[in-house]
Amino acid sequence: MPDVTFDNLLVVSVVAVLAPLLLGFAPRLRLPSPVLEIAAGVALGPGGLGWVHADLPVQVLAVVGLAFLLFVSGLEIDVRALRGRPLRRSVAGYAITLVLGLAIAFALRATGTIGDAALLAVTLSATSLGLVVPVLKDAGQLESPIGTQILVAASVADLAAIVLLSLLFSGGSSSPGAKVVLLGGFAVLVLALAATLATAGRWARLRDLLGRLQDTTAQIRVRLVVVLVVGFVVLARRFGLESILGAFVAGVVVAVLDRDATSHPHLRTKLEAIGYGFLIPVFFVTSGIRLDLRGLLASPPALLLVPLFLACLLVVRGLAALPYRRDFSRDEVLAAALLQATSLPVIVTATQIGVATGRLTTVTAAALVTAGLLSVLAFPVLALGRLAPGRVSEAATT
Repeated sequence: MPDVTFDNLLVVSVVAVLAPLLLGFAPRLRLPSPVLEIAAGVALGPGGLGWVHADLPVQVLAVVGLAFLLFVSGLEIDVRALRGRPLRRSVAGYAITLVLGLAIAFALRATGTIGDAALLAVTLSATSLGLVVPVLKDAGQLESPIGTQILVAASVADLAAIVLLSLLFSGGSSSPGAKVVLLGGFAVLVLALAATLATAGRWARLRDLLGRLQDTTAQIRVRLVVVLVVGFVVLARRFGLESILGAFVAGVVVAVLDRDATSHPHLRTKLEAIGYGFLIPVFFVTSGIRLDLRGLLASPPALLLVPLFLACLLVVRGLAALPYRRDFSRDEVLAAALLQATSLPVIVTATQIGVATGRLTTVTAAALVTAGLLSVLAFPVLALGRLAPGRVSEAATT
């Protein structure tokens, strides 16, 4: 057996257990678990007490955790809702996001604040769909017109940000034009595989076999999904794209194929148990371990980037709610602006890509992640005040 120790993984696992327990004992805190996991990673990592480091086992599981995070994000997307007026408003809003993001990013680059304007613009353009859903549930607005609009906007923003990250900043040497062609080929192959899986799912004998094995020790549906996630990650890399795109698309494909879940109602619970119960917390804690907090605190100019990036996030994603003004109340539009500016997973992912490719310094990456943490802490709480339960707009959603 290779001489590999799991001491660091043990510390990371303990943090993953303690974070939700502590939040459970303080329900009024309303703090998302990833925020506490990242903060604990910072405190215990090299930038803090130095009790834990990202060694090989932790790094490998963190990469798999990132893949599962993007997979469950794709799983949240309801493709059937991506239509009509909510989709048109969301696309218009994302166009506003890109224009504002590029304008701000190039202005910051001109002042020497950042080095890569395009990466900053894309990093600021996403919304944390997985964090927005619980807020809408708490407000009783998940299925209301404004709730639907916010979910569609978050889905469009997440999908577009991940595609842009993969096209513009993947490690391959292909030109952007060549990557567009590769992305098209990847999309065609994904559609072909999805159609094949859908056709196979109608085969009665296969359905019966899957039904017999799905809740045994075989857990066959879970194994098939894991193969799909890993396969799409490998496929994306073979096409010269970012692996996060493959994982995200795998989630979307499973969401589409899993529309009729009457024969396997526990599949998503099992998948979320693997992700949120083990792999995803490792990713967030490891992200905190890697966060260069000492460098950020040691540099006053870099520390000032935190409120600057937070303001940029609010402007870039918040003003994307302007197309909603005709159909929703002022409070609903303000709530949508705040929730759309709530972002963390894609920021963490984008900054890691930026550091790995030399487009971001570790200090700038730390400032961006810290701004994302503050957005998660502040914006949903402010949005809840604007989304009182039962306050439903009469806007049409068709």
